[in-house]
Amino acid sequence: MASFGNYIKTHREEKGWSQTEFGAKVKINTPAVSKIENDHKKFPVGKLKLLAQLFELDYNQVKDLYFADKFAKEAFEYKCSDKIFKVAEDQSTYIKAINAKQGKLKF
Repeated sequence: MASFGNYIKTHREEKGWSQTEFGAKVKINTPAVSKIENDHKKFPVGKLKLLAQLFELDYNQVKDLYFADKFAKEAFEYKCSDKIFKVAEDQSTYIKAINAKQGKLKF
């Protein structure tokens, strides 16, 4: 498994796009693209749908990878145990159940 920045770099290179070309497509300047690919900056969450379209990938898969990468990095940064992932899964199940009863999903 690679970081989300590396994921973007791999797919950008598969398309044969330079960082400048890719940046123009997602309206991000070249230095920011470099920082994103090197995990020094986060990709804007509001551009995930566009990213999936450009790379011809499933949006939900891209979104899941983005948030999994974000969560894993934060868990590592705060030196959480591996149990955090099971706890997060349980919490997600709980939130879905509570919101399903109310007829809305609230996050």
